Amino acid sequence: MPSWLKKRHNKFIELLHEQATLTLEGMDALCRYLATYDQSASEQVTRKEKEADEVRRIFIDELNRTFVTPFDREDLFALSRSIDDVVDYAYTTVSEMEILNVEPTVYMQRMATLLRDAAYELLMAVDRLERHPNVAAEHAQRAKALENRVEGVYREALADLFSHVHDLQQVVRMLKLREVYRHLSNAADRGDEAANIIANIVVKST
Repeated sequence: MPSWLKKRHNKFIELLHEQATLTLEGMDALCRYLATYDQSASEQVTRKEKEADEVRRIFIDELNRTFVTPFDREDLFALSRSIDDVVDYAYTTVSEMEILNVEPTVYMQRMATLLRDAAYELLMAVDRLERHPNVAAEHAQRAKALENRVEGVYREALADLFSHVHDLQQVVRMLKLREVYRHLSNAADRGDEAANIIANIVVKST
C-alpha cells in the first residue's frame, strides 16, 4: 500500500508513545540500578528523565498551537503529565538514594519491577488508544492492578522498617529508607492516575 494511503497516528498519540517509551526505559534502568547498584544505570535513569521532559515540552507546545485535538484537551494534558511523573519519581528515587547513601533493598527491587511492568502496560495502552480503545482500557486495567501491588509491597516495607527500630542508628536508617520507598510509592500513584485517565478517554470516545 502506498505510504500516502496509510492512516497515520495523530501527533499527540505519537508524542505520548515517545513519553511512555522513555518512561519504560527509565524504569528498566531503575531496575538495573537496584539490582546492581551500578552508576551507569543511575546515569541512564537521569538521561531518560531529561529526554522525557523535553518530549513533554514539545507535547505542551503542540497542544497550545492546535485547535482541534483527537481527545479532550485536558485529558491529553493530564495523561502526558502523569506519564512524565512516573519517570520523574524514578529519577528522584535514585537521587535520594545517592544523597542519603542508601543501598537497594529487596522491597525496592520488588516495587521497581512491578513499576516497570506497569510502565509497559501504559505504553501498550497509549499505543492502542486511538485505533483499539477497548484494548487500551484492558492494558490500563492491568497497569492499575500492578500499581496496587506496588502499594502492597510498600506497606510490607514500612512494616518491616518499624519492626527493627531499637536504637538511634536504626531510626536514622528507617527514615532514609522510608523516604526512598515514598518516591517509589508516588511513582505508583502517578501510574495509577495515568491508567485512570486512559480509562476516562476510552469512555468518552466510545
